[in-house]
Amino acid sequence: MEDFHSAYGPWALVTGASSGIGREFARALVDRGLDLVLAARRIDRLESLADELTRSSGVSVRPVQVDLSRPDGVQRLDEATSDLEVGLAVSNAGAIIPGSFLHPSAETQAEFVQLNATTPMQISHLFGGRMAERGRGGIVLVSSTSAFNGVPYLANYAAVKAYQLVLGEALHTEFAAKGVDLLVLAPGPTRTEMADTEGIDFAQLPMKWMSPEDVVAAALRALGRKAVVVPGATNRVMRLLTTRVMPRRASVALWGSMMRRAADDALIP
Repeated sequence: MEDFHSAYGPWALVTGASSGIGREFARALVDRGLDLVLAARRIDRLESLADELTRSSGVSVRPVQVDLSRPDGVQRLDEATSDLEVGLAVSNAGAIIPGSFLHPSAETQAEFVQLNATTPMQISHLFGGRMAERGRGGIVLVSSTSAFNGVPYLANYAAVKAYQLVLGEALHTEFAAKGVDLLVLAPGPTRTEMADTEGIDFAQLPMKWMSPEDVVAAALRALGRKAVVVPGATNRVMRLLTTRVMPRRASVALWGSMMRRAADDALIP
């Protein structure tokens, strides 16, 4: 634990910390002795989690209410952490828009790109720059197994997660030369609030569901060792099947068939 704190302490930033994978990252990092900046829109949840972690461990926790789908969201993080030495940044905040690409407005799709692609890039640039000056630190970009293929009826989601994947693969090499570890975490179906997205039954997908605790544990084991980690044997087999065994066109068609079965008719007019 001391080695982890030396490499990635004293403070860690976790976005999307109010639930799911982000919340479990917060708990796991407290167990490793790091103080926390917790960022999300739902300040009541952040404050409740901060109270829980402070009482149980005595660490310092700073909740930050921010909407990272807005262009000024990362500026808010910059201001909220300007007096701190952030040694680990977990870019986890995200959302999902299932169904036909044409169903939401173009404005909604653009906000989605801001949250899921532009914001992780800005976090990597801001905190990667600070860490490079110190010669140490780590960044985790939370992508998805959807990043490895086009996914009909999750088109924009797969696209932005692919952006995170490709960005992270490149920055893993660039940042290593500066002493900074970068990991892309690509989980499959995980038991979070996102699994309850209205209008889609993710239980129709063939992958085995994982807990946020297991996903986070896989990420922290891989940090500093790998560029990309896909937690879960079933997810790794599915990735191999759809990226190495099947032709890409067939893989996209397979994903489209699975998503059509999972989605309500209202989402795919």
